[in-house]
Amino acid sequence: MKRSPHLFPKEPLTANILIYSATIILGFVVLLGGCHSQNAAAGPVIQFTKIPPAAQGGRERVDTITGRVTGARTGQQIVIYARSGPWWVQPWPDKPFVPIQADSTWGTSTHLGFEYAAMLVDPGYHPPPTMDTVPTVGGSVVTVSTVKGTGEPQLAPVKQIHFSGYDWTVRTISGDRGGLNNLYGAENAWTDSAGALHLRITKQAERWSCAELELTRSLGYGTYIITVRDTTNLEPAAVLSMNTFDDWGGDQHYREMDIEFGRWGDATRKTNMQYGIQPFYIPGNVSPLILSKGTFTHLLRWESGSASFKTVRGTSMQAGSPVISEHVFTSGVPAPGQEKIQFLFYVVASEKNPLQKENEVVVEKFEYLP
Repeated sequence: MKRSPHLFPKEPLTANILIYSATIILGFVVLLGGCHSQNAAAGPVIQFTKIPPAAQGGRERVDTITGRVTGARTGQQIVIYARSGPWWVQPWPDKPFVPIQADSTWGTSTHLGFEYAAMLVDPGYHPPPTMDTVPTVGGSVVTVSTVKGTGEPQLAPVKQIHFSGYDWTVRTISGDRGGLNNLYGAENAWTDSAGALHLRITKQAERWSCAELELTRSLGYGTYIITVRDTTNLEPAAVLSMNTFDDWGGDQHYREMDIEFGRWGDATRKTNMQYGIQPFYIPGNVSPLILSKGTFTHLLRWESGSASFKTVRGTSMQAGSPVISEHVFTSGVPAPGQEKIQFLFYVVASEKNPLQKENEVVVEKFEYLP
């Protein structure tokens, strides 16, 4: 084939071959150098090998999430989060670290969510219990990888009831409040013809089914008042709680403040009610008291830096009502966020005094004053 003089210069053929070969080798070296820099910049990589279903979060259902990480250094570990509302650390806040095996694989159980995140973290990292968003890379967070749950999202059935002028959502999925994995049934919460709220613990398939409802909106600072009929007939393992709770408020102990009734599984316990703010294990964060038989009205006044509790005999906080107890917390009181009022009637774990029969409580009314 005749070569065109316009495509090749007129130097000797040997020289052309040497120059051409040198050019190729130089280009290859540059290419290798460029690839190395990009890999170094990319850093470690997390892959998922088993992804749980996409489902409404709840502590009753767990699955396994597994994967592999390349480029991790000695001492680094994996932290898993699942998103259902906020992102929740998995499988538990006190057990957040997943070791990386010698073959670079990792795996752990996780509660379900609609998305999952795996983070490679350095030693000394302290993962928060919940987060609004997955953190970005930086500091002790080396890299983050997220993935959607598999399949069509599974949503829990929803039931709402109207009580004391407010709309409430009734829990229908299980939970481990009190240390037991209790069922929660929509049929365990209802209002009667007079508007009073009934909460029951019932037996279903050899397991206890409890009651929980949550206000559909946040109210913030103000005065919360509930009137509750006699609770002295509750079994030791049955507990009623009215509390504030913020799923997104892990940094402020979920903004939980409680008015609670029961003996927490101990029949010998003298007190049968308490006021509290979280965390409960800090001295001074719980104020116990003794209630006698009858109907009582209970108040929580929440202000900046102050949570004031009060209990009176009767059905209202009107002047002259006999005061049973008062207590004010001024340390560790949360600021408002996305907290909502909850009513929970549940079973606590108790070896000495396990629940023996169905229990019921009646909340006559709920009031809120800004």
